[in-house]
Amino acid sequence: MNSPNDQLAYWLGRSALSRKELARRVQSKAQEWGQPNIAPNATRVRRWLEGEKPRVPVPDVLAGVFSEHFGWRITTYDLGLGEGSSTEAALRYDPSFAATVEVVADLGRADVNRRKFLAAAPFAAVAGVGPSRDWLLATLDQDPEPGPRVHIEDVLAVKNMFATFQKMDVLQGGGSGRLVLAEYMNHHVYPLLRRSHDEAVRRALCEAAAEQTYLLGWMAYDNGEHSLAQRYLIQSLRLAEESQNAPLGAHVLAGMADQATLLGNPTEGRRLAQAGRQGLSRVDSPACLADLWCLEARALALLDDKVAATRAVVQSERAYARADSGAGPDWAEFIDPAYLHGEHANSMRDMGDAKAAEEHANRSIEHAAKQNRARRGAMSHAALAVSHLQRGDLDGAYSAGLRTLKLSGQVKSSRAVEAVQDLQRRMEPFGNDRLVADFNERARELVAA
Repeated sequence: MNSPNDQLAYWLGRSALSRKELARRVQSKAQEWGQPNIAPNATRVRRWLEGEKPRVPVPDVLAGVFSEHFGWRITTYDLGLGEGSSTEAALRYDPSFAATVEVVADLGRADVNRRKFLAAAPFAAVAGVGPSRDWLLATLDQDPEPGPRVHIEDVLAVKNMFATFQKMDVLQGGGSGRLVLAEYMNHHVYPLLRRSHDEAVRRALCEAAAEQTYLLGWMAYDNGEHSLAQRYLIQSLRLAEESQNAPLGAHVLAGMADQATLLGNPTEGRRLAQAGRQGLSRVDSPACLADLWCLEARALALLDDKVAATRAVVQSERAYARADSGAGPDWAEFIDPAYLHGEHANSMRDMGDAKAAEEHANRSIEHAAKQNRARRGAMSHAALAVSHLQRGDLDGAYSAGLRTLKLSGQVKSSRAVEAVQDLQRRMEPFGNDRLVADFNERARELVAA
């Protein structure tokens, strides 16, 4: 037996519409949306109130009816009808700025409320292709909704918060603090996007919102929540386009490339990294360019194109040599030797070049230790351990592996845990050696958690 839908009843009562009038408006709205076969009556509305779930796309039509009636956004979730189409909407690169604001706000609220659709929604393997193309080609003509004017001081306050949350991610892992950031975005940032601004403030606000939406996606990615991460990153890319900040958009594409490659699609990872580089053709952002070449190298290594991968690593190092430390935007702060050498170590590992992997891993470890970056240190120690295994040095791998475990335990990062699991798999050929058994025993608690 269905439970009464108290949320739908609340909004119907607040609207003062009769069941018959609501049915008439749903039919009218459905016709506007090209759905002439949707024609409910008062009896059907009563059944919805009693808990019957209307078929798709009726929940979205109902949300449209109530939004139009009240003059502000009412979602299917507000009406007790689930998420409607918001899961898929977050994968789209909408040309409408107003629609983008609503999608990213819905996504942030769903994230905070931990609703099941986010956990169940799959990572869409090629969803980044369209957004990366549109970011390069689209022109924009949408304005935010009117309201109290936003001033540059409001934007500066948002940008100041970014550095705080980014350091939390870098030092503690993506699983630490993301929901706090999502709450902050939902209550303080996304509402600003709906208000009026002059052009300079609007662009600065979209830039700040894009930075923090990217960070939400990156933190979800680091915590292993890939479907959520993908949706945040796509919406961040759209906001970055609105800001007209090409390096920021390229930075978002770098994150999308990293995720695609990690999840077993290096071909798309390479495409996304290339799109980011193309977007930098008219501006100079050495750190971002170094990152994009670095991630292209990662993808090429997995595609077994060793010559191109090695060339990409060299291009990454050349680009970073031109970077002016401390002069770039906050989001570029941690595109640095600790990060780049760590990723180069992974590329060399995947190409089977144990000596080069060890060299890059050690350089990354040195820089990460100076900054107390446990996550980066853990991942680079794991790469170092693998380089030892590739040379048959189990003792060296065991020592580096123990340091990986110690550092991984200091952060909330699924990527660090996955590095431990990868190391366990690579130790399997050594059979029941006591060092393997001891490492697996020590890793058990971390992996189980």
